[in-house]
Amino acid sequence: MSVLTGDSLTPPDTVIYAVGDIHGRRDLLELITAQIVADAAQRTARRRILVFLGDYLDRGADSRRVIEMMLDPPPEGFERVTLKGNHEDLLLRYLAGELDAGQHWFNFDGQDTLADYGVEIPDPQARDDANMSLLRQRLEVALPQSHLDFFRSLQISYQAGGYYFVHGGVRPGVPLDQQGAHDCMWIRGSFLNSQAEHGAVVVHGHSICEQPELKHNRIGIDTGAYDSGVLTCLVLDGATRSFLQT
Repeated sequence: MSVLTGDSLTPPDTVIYAVGDIHGRRDLLELITAQIVADAAQRTARRRILVFLGDYLDRGADSRRVIEMMLDPPPEGFERVTLKGNHEDLLLRYLAGELDAGQHWFNFDGQDTLADYGVEIPDPQARDDANMSLLRQRLEVALPQSHLDFFRSLQISYQAGGYYFVHGGVRPGVPLDQQGAHDCMWIRGSFLNSQAEHGAVVVHGHSICEQPELKHNRIGIDTGAYDSGVLTCLVLDGATRSFLQT
């Protein structure tokens, strides 16, 4: 594990562990959690913060069990922050009655999550309004209230020290305290290509990269865990940056 030094700092006596997109890979979440606990035991920082960058659902085989892990207490001595990804955004909008959001979600493998919650999908190709409404009703019944409450509780962003944590990114030129929720969950190109300073180093997932991307203004840590088997955790301790990976 190489250790790099940056200009930004965490709050005093604080180590932050930021975890990228999980996408139903409960097995990788268990592995990275064990690595995080072992790493923290070797550090002197008394405050330990776990930040999950969103996209807990879809594509992997265990979306439901990932959420159950999120509902369990964090490891002893840790605080946990859970952010909302675009996949959770689509699920909530679908449950609220936006059938177009459901269509969009299904294009992003949302049906994997329905199946994981035991929702019967008679015809995966049937996308008419009647069928989308029926599946929405079935999901509403199948989804435990505690899981729905979890999705509704997710934060859009989190700031600590010189770092700003978000799922997708930020709109360049817009102050951090004025960022819109949609951009924070969905933005890609204009953010990824920007050389602008954003007011803090933005730590994000959402946009898959083979290896973590360290830029002067952002750090991207979505390494496509659902397909690659590599779930990435960025470790921030004072001015140092390092990585844990499955």
